[in-house]
Amino acid sequence: MDGWWVVGSSQNNAASDLVRARTQLLDGGQPRNPRLDAESLRQALVDLYELWLTSKGHELGITADSGLAVIAVGGLGRREMLPYSDLDLVLLHDDVDPARVAEVADQLWYPLWDAHIKLDHSVRTVAQAVRVASEDMIAALGMLEARHIVGDYELSNLLIGGVRREWRTGIRSRFDDLIAQAEARWQRSGEIAHRAEPDLKNGRGGLRDIQLLDALAIAQLTDAMPGLGPDVPGGGLKQAHRRLLDVRTELHRVAGRARDQLRAQDADEIGGALRIGDRFDLARTLSDSARTVSYSVDVGLRTAANALPRRGLARLRRMPVRRPLDEGVVEHGGEVVLARDARPQRDPGLILRVAAASAQTGLPMSATTLNRLSEDAPELREPWPKDALNDLLVLLGAGRGTIDAIEALDRTGLWGRLLPEWGAVRDLPPRDAMHTWTVDRHLMETVAYASALSTRVARPDLLALGALLHDIGKGRAGDHSVVGAELATHIGRRLGLWPSDVRTLSAIVRHHLLLPETATRRDLADPDTVQFVVDMLGGDPQLLELLHTLAEADSLATGPGVWGDWKASLIRDLVRRCRVVMAGDQLPTPAPIEPDLVAKAKAGGVHVDLRPGEGKHTHTVTVIAPDTPGLLSDAAGVLALHSLRVLSAALGSEGESAINTFVVSPKFGDPPDPGLLRQELIRAIAGDLDLPALLAKRERDAIGAGPSPYAQAQPRVIWSATATPGQAILELRAEDRIGLLSRLAAALEECGVDVRWAKVVTMGSAVVDAFCLELGADDGPERREAVEKAILDVVPRPAPKKPDDASLSN
Repeated sequence: MDGWWVVGSSQNNAASDLVRARTQLLDGGQPRNPRLDAESLRQALVDLYELWLTSKGHELGITADSGLAVIAVGGLGRREMLPYSDLDLVLLHDDVDPARVAEVADQLWYPLWDAHIKLDHSVRTVAQAVRVASEDMIAALGMLEARHIVGDYELSNLLIGGVRREWRTGIRSRFDDLIAQAEARWQRSGEIAHRAEPDLKNGRGGLRDIQLLDALAIAQLTDAMPGLGPDVPGGGLKQAHRRLLDVRTELHRVAGRARDQLRAQDADEIGGALRIGDRFDLARTLSDSARTVSYSVDVGLRTAANALPRRGLARLRRMPVRRPLDEGVVEHGGEVVLARDARPQRDPGLILRVAAASAQTGLPMSATTLNRLSEDAPELREPWPKDALNDLLVLLGAGRGTIDAIEALDRTGLWGRLLPEWGAVRDLPPRDAMHTWTVDRHLMETVAYASALSTRVARPDLLALGALLHDIGKGRAGDHSVVGAELATHIGRRLGLWPSDVRTLSAIVRHHLLLPETATRRDLADPDTVQFVVDMLGGDPQLLELLHTLAEADSLATGPGVWGDWKASLIRDLVRRCRVVMAGDQLPTPAPIEPDLVAKAKAGGVHVDLRPGEGKHTHTVTVIAPDTPGLLSDAAGVLALHSLRVLSAALGSEGESAINTFVVSPKFGDPPDPGLLRQELIRAIAGDLDLPALLAKRERDAIGAGPSPYAQAQPRVIWSATATPGQAILELRAEDRIGLLSRLAAALEECGVDVRWAKVVTMGSAVVDAFCLELGADDGPERREAVEKAILDVVPRPAPKKPDDASLSN
């Protein structure tokens, strides 16, 4: 191999010797010329080009005191020279005769052109170069990577220092253009992680994004290599950078020319050369690397935006307000951060509360917060506390916000800590072209679609968990539905689900393909087909309902055209036939009242009792008071005003007294004293509290600039008959809001209906409320329509869709 180092001699003005040496490097594989790995090849090419340029520079008189210098930008400037990368050079001069400069430039550039080496060149003074960098964003980004090669070192330093100073002092006015340029590039080139033939250089998560981070670091706005926590999958940003460079290096070597887009036909060869595996293994590696880079860029841009120097009146503004979001969680500077008194070491559920707040508000989690949680937060004990499970359900019910929140947890190693089984599907590429996303992203997409369909089912919590886990068995040996069902059983027990719910969750995963496969492949008019499905589901109508909704969410999350009218109608027909065989669902029934509460009710008066609940942050509040119109609305409103979120409620009566029991969770800190709640309730009953106005203000304050006031799913009202004439059961499936139960009770009172009993359940961000209503003799379609309208007027509803919005359901 010694021969290729003899380059740039005066007997050979052309750079043909440089080309021969490069060819010898690329043709390695012989005993006397072993094949270099990708990183070694890049370093050898850097050494080769530097040696040729240094030798040629000395030959042309480009020395330390010549007033001339050769500067490398681009790949050679970054020491990332790829086999067929352009050679980007700047010839600097200072007080040198123009004829002399022109002569040196010709003798430097022409040999490279004659050897057919792609050359991007310029000849400038330091002042000219700095001015170009100040006027041209692309030129500025290139010169930030400038590196001295040969000649007057002080002249090179003047340029490098001047460009960097200009960049730092002007970054505030250029920052928006920098982001716009990056976003336009992402729009053109797409995401590397989810493209079949990604652009490794310009795509989102690619090498240009690494350079963007470097540019922000030079501006002293962020760290070029932000820490991602001790458990980050894939080795972090530095490893991701190297992997992208390695793949692009081998892409050049395989293509025999400069190329940025990885073609499918080259993937197996490149994967083998890098000892990664086949094209699927290579795709998984690229997805991991690109998503790590994308997350790092998101963090870097947020950090940089917050660090931008302020001018004028902006310097006089007050520091950002810390707005409480949940226990130990606040918003600060447009990010979700830990409260000052938060103690991650003693609060294993804090990870999920932070993520749930981020998903609901759409605000990103601070990188510092995620790093602190990675380092300090302990493991959740098994089974999980109910509070932690509820926070997970809030996270999964937040629509599109769920995806960004889980992605941030996953890139920092926290999601794998909560769900170790995720590692097998992380960045796992699909095996068929119908799937748009990697398996893990497909699961997140399914959860997001399922949240918009959650009011179709009586158990939105099991729908969300089933959506999250339905493909968890992929990436392992065996039928992924069978493997996944076993994993779902273990996960359900870890989460603390009831045994019956664990069985249902496992069945959801086991049979998530049953309805679409049966509906599209078998004769639905054949009774044996319907009986087969009913038998497979054990005659469980709730499981049928969950699988029906999951089939739609799964199809929508797979890719364009997978869900359509034909498929939807077939599955709907199959479900209808199965329901006939299963003979319907069971109606809600009132909860029994404990004897000691009955005794207090008979004694009369107003009583408020508050006791610790089963979870760390849950409490049971029992309200006993004269059963007067508006009591339920008043009691629920007082709880909401004191930041007590109603997780469940059972309403009953004994004689002249109402007995209402609420399971609540304080939004922050400890619950108020029960004596205070009693006094507030008495004021509300007397009409001294304007509960609707106070609740509206509380909701406005809570929303602030963060959470959307709109729901993910359309609310749904289901009427059922009872054996008593004039009575009916109204079941509401909707998303929660501050004071929802109080608003619902007030709406029912305004309609002139009496609530005989009620069962209220909150699952994450979804509510399933059943009210037994006394409608009286005028019970009929018009009466029920009026009640339903009053109910729907106070529940959250999705924002009206724009004409170009993607449809979430059919």
